[in-house]
Amino acid sequence: MLILTKTAEVFSKPSKRKLYEVLRHFNFHPRKLFLHKLVLGIETSCDDTAAAVVDETGNVLGEAIHSQTEVHLKTGGIIPPVAQQLHRENIQRIVQEALSASNISPSDLSAIATTVKPGLALSLGVGLSFSLKLVDQFRKPFIPIHHMEAHALTIRLTNKVEFPFLVLLISGGHCLLALVRGVSDFLLLGKSLDIAPGDMLDKTIMQKEKEEGIEKGQILSSAADIAAAVQHTIACHIAKRTHRAILFCKQRDLLCQSNAVLVVSGGVASNLYIREALEIVTDATRCTLLCPPPRLCTDNGIMIAWNGVERLRAGLGILHNTEGIRYEPKYVVPFIIFMQFASESQSLDFAFICEVFIDILVILEEGLH
Repeated sequence: MLILTKTAEVFSKPSKRKLYEVLRHFNFHPRKLFLHKLVLGIETSCDDTAAAVVDETGNVLGEAIHSQTEVHLKTGGIIPPVAQQLHRENIQRIVQEALSASNISPSDLSAIATTVKPGLALSLGVGLSFSLKLVDQFRKPFIPIHHMEAHALTIRLTNKVEFPFLVLLISGGHCLLALVRGVSDFLLLGKSLDIAPGDMLDKTIMQKEKEEGIEKGQILSSAADIAAAVQHTIACHIAKRTHRAILFCKQRDLLCQSNAVLVVSGGVASNLYIREALEIVTDATRCTLLCPPPRLCTDNGIMIAWNGVERLRAGLGILHNTEGIRYEPKYVVPFIIFMQFASESQSLDFAFICEVFIDILVILEEGLH
């Protein structure tokens, strides 16, 4: 009996403390064992500084975001030089918060993915510069990300969606319809000719304020009616164009006849009125309408990290040499607009104005577009 008791003690389940002591003896740290590839995503294409860590199974290990909304509301819109400065002030903290929430260090990462196009030149430059420093310091592969591709593929993080599918990307700066045939295989079917839905609403209100002589701080008496009318017009137009796109794809067997999927993503995809209009279209065409959760429709680091995961798994666009990598903004900040803002602002000092002016000249010289 004594022998049996001693034997049971030998083979009894060890405590966690003893197990960790044994593992540490072999320089093994349980917290540092990752069975899946990990990607850090960094987003600074416009006015949100965001970062997140996502693994290849779609688990979001940690995220952080800093919104500049309150600052830009005071100036009546996004001022690129101000957005740039705020990105510079917050990017290191945001990335560190995302890594800390994930309980990992940069050395544990499989790759770093960052938005490089399209967006505001001054904002994109901050994210790219910071990312390349991390890449060089920790010797990690770099994955440049197209902002709209990230929006399009976000649905595959939250839902089981196979290729091909139709995607409608609607936001403050973009509006396009495309057939998604693979991670980086997009067939563009159409895009807005001059202005995106979100921007249209903003400019309509601003024009009405100008016509009625509304001063700063005042509200249009007909603001609600104008917003409703513009929203209805946008929804009808988008619904008609999307309906045509679905019929086009089905007639040419580009989409499945019975289980076709329409994905709607981007900031404006959170608009329930537009969603309801699109539901009428998908019901009539026997398609499934899918939208990411609202928090993933707006700009975030999760979608950038997930796009990095998709590209990492597919072996697409993974750079081990970042020499010559550049950001590609949608447009260059017009100098006249910047100078008008600078002359009106009392918060910018001369050195800061000169610094931004030099940045703009560099962009113009490089010919980025």
